[in-house]
Amino acid sequence: MDQNFIKEMETKLKEQQKNLRNDLAGFAEKNVHKKDDYNTKFPNYGSKDEENAVEVADFQDNLSLESDLEKNLAKVDKALERIKQGAYGKCERCGKKIDPERLQAFPAATTCLNCKNLT
Repeated sequence: MDQNFIKEMETKLKEQQKNLRNDLAGFAEKNVHKKDDYNTKFPNYGSKDEENAVEVADFQDNLSLESDLEKNLAKVDKALERIKQGAYGKCERCGKKIDPERLQAFPAATTCLNCKNLT
């Protein structure tokens, strides 16, 4: 795979990594014991029943969002690690080259479209 393309993808992935971490920091605290693990903060809107209900609803939404963002962050981290290892752009299932258009659209892809569609 072309080194300029890999550098371009590495730049995109690092930007995604930064954005995901910033998004998580907006409503969660970083877990000091686990890398890239966050704990959603429980909001405090007041003590009225309506406020408490909104707190619980927002907390549940944030827990779901935290999970999704952490999964995306793990994919980005894995792709950056594959760049370091020289394995970026190769399908981790079949070993064939991942289409550069797929990587442009989803830089964290670790499988080719054929293998992705098998799952």
